[in-house]
Amino acid sequence: MADPVDTAALTAWVGEFARLVHEQRDELTALDAAIGDADHGANLDRGLTAAVSALDAEPPADPAAALKTVATTLIRTVGGASGPLYGTFFLRAAGALGGVTDPTHHGTALAAAFRAGYDGVVARGKAEPGDKTMLDALGPACDALDRALADGEPLDEALRAAARAAADGRDATVPMVARKGRASYLGERSAGHQDPGATSAALLVQAAATALTGRG
Repeated sequence: MADPVDTAALTAWVGEFARLVHEQRDELTALDAAIGDADHGANLDRGLTAAVSALDAEPPADPAAALKTVATTLIRTVGGASGPLYGTFFLRAAGALGGVTDPTHHGTALAAAFRAGYDGVVARGKAEPGDKTMLDALGPACDALDRALADGEPLDEALRAAARAAADGRDATVPMVARKGRASYLGERSAGHQDPGATSAALLVQAAATALTGRG
């Protein structure tokens, strides 16, 4: 089977993420309208469309280069906080994949890339779990992926577990009071709304589970 962290696989992951965001663009924007700037869906859709075009225009040489292309494109084309945050995620993930040489460790490499991306978002956004941000979906996904792989689960199952954990984390943001970002300006009124960043982050993990399943 193909290596799930090869260039083609990661390009497929980004393409699936772009498809899901485009499909749910209006929902993401509606969620953002309730507690933010009402632009999350449109901005992310535009950035991911540009990222897919960039990958098509100049096929990257290796997995790290693929994710670096996505990172720089998102940072350049997406406004607000989501561009720098998702750009940082992909840039740090690229760095984690830069030293991958043994394809038998592809599950571990992918988990390391996710964890590096998560840590990058933490550092960039100065947020923590429970602040009602994308971290509330990404963190549980990383934990579930690590745990499943440590238990000897195949990568397919580990990614599906990560996607379920991300979805649960997304849902758990509804009663939270936002402590970071524009939503934090609303204080207690931010409770009762699903966080748009956590929603798109869950799509990111769902896309990985779809695009990378069956590849290793």
